[in-house]
Amino acid sequence: MGDPFIRHIVLLGFEKRFSPSQHYVYMFLVKWQDLSEKVIYRRFTEIYEFHKLLKEMFPIESGQISSENRIIPHLPAPRWFDGQRTTENRQGTLTEYCNTLMNLPTKISRCSHVLEFFKVRPDDLKLPSDNQAKKPETFLMPKDPRNNASDITGPIILQTYRAIADYEKNSNTEMMLKSGELVDVVEKGQSGWWFCQTKEKRGWLPASFLEPIDSPDESEEQEPNYEGEPYVTIKAYTAVEEDEMTLEEGEAIEVIHKLLDGWWVIRKGDATGYYPSMYLQKAGQDNTQAKNLIKKRGAPPRRSSIRNAQSMHKASRKRISQDSYRRNSVKFIQQRRKMRQLNAQKGDSQPVREESPEASLKSPMKPQPAVPPRPSQDLILNRCSESTKRKLLTSA
Repeated sequence: MGDPFIRHIVLLGFEKRFSPSQHYVYMFLVKWQDLSEKVIYRRFTEIYEFHKLLKEMFPIESGQISSENRIIPHLPAPRWFDGQRTTENRQGTLTEYCNTLMNLPTKISRCSHVLEFFKVRPDDLKLPSDNQAKKPETFLMPKDPRNNASDITGPIILQTYRAIADYEKNSNTEMMLKSGELVDVVEKGQSGWWFCQTKEKRGWLPASFLEPIDSPDESEEQEPNYEGEPYVTIKAYTAVEEDEMTLEEGEAIEVIHKLLDGWWVIRKGDATGYYPSMYLQKAGQDNTQAKNLIKKRGAPPRRSSIRNAQSMHKASRKRISQDSYRRNSVKFIQQRRKMRQLNAQKGDSQPVREESPEASLKSPMKPQPAVPPRPSQDLILNRCSESTKRKLLTSA
């Protein structure tokens, strides 16, 4: 293995801390060349000092000799007092700064100064002690990139989940968990691996081993999309359970339901079934990084495969059966084919709006209003005003 380098830096948000005095630290998820992912915390004053030294190390690239040669991004100096609003508004600048930094020539992006600054420090591993009067408040970046960081109006309290069974970690990036133990979820990945923390440890956990405290159901899960999204399998998988699908690498499929545990419902022809989301890639995208992640971690286990799972809820999780998925999927496909046939028969340049089978049953098509015939010239002259009548007679 070659020298270490950073693949990507993601700004997760910031924390408002109260010990030893009130201050703010930014949370970064740093992804290294070996696909390990570390969470680090840095004050903006530290980031700005790092930036100043980087400019001194590369005077040409920082534009000190000629501004035309500058490729190192700009970073505004810290204010005399940085409040919460300033900390929020600066997140967009930091996100752009980190993205530009990683895209600089390797002599800069992989220099020892950059690597050393983004390495995990002992303070990054320390968690708030029980004797602190006030715990830190966590503010996470909005998921939608169109939202501005200033849209955050208050602390986003990390969601607490409970382990339904013991989990033994398989790598240094994961964390061990005992049944009944509570964790705070920092990041929910689409792969079904979630970054979690307790008072003593941090690491990745399979979402299937966790359950919400308030209800057995996930309130954030999306509704099925029977129109489907085009994906391609990047790794073969052989079904273990009856409701899963067996596919080879490189097959084109449609995703109709994205579930938080990382096992998505896909459609191949008229057949549907579960498939690991880690083994899927959107059609037309590069799959190199996704394949490397598969080698590092692999697909998370399904909840149905967990032995001795003990939920704290009396009611079980609500799940849609594969029969319902297939039935609704077939209805949608038939409805879509019918609409396309009607469009082809009419030769209309504007296709008929396609609706889901459920929507078509609920809202029958309204009849189109009839176009009245054009009135005769005598009728127009009889009903129009005198002014209009004079103009018509003059023009005639």
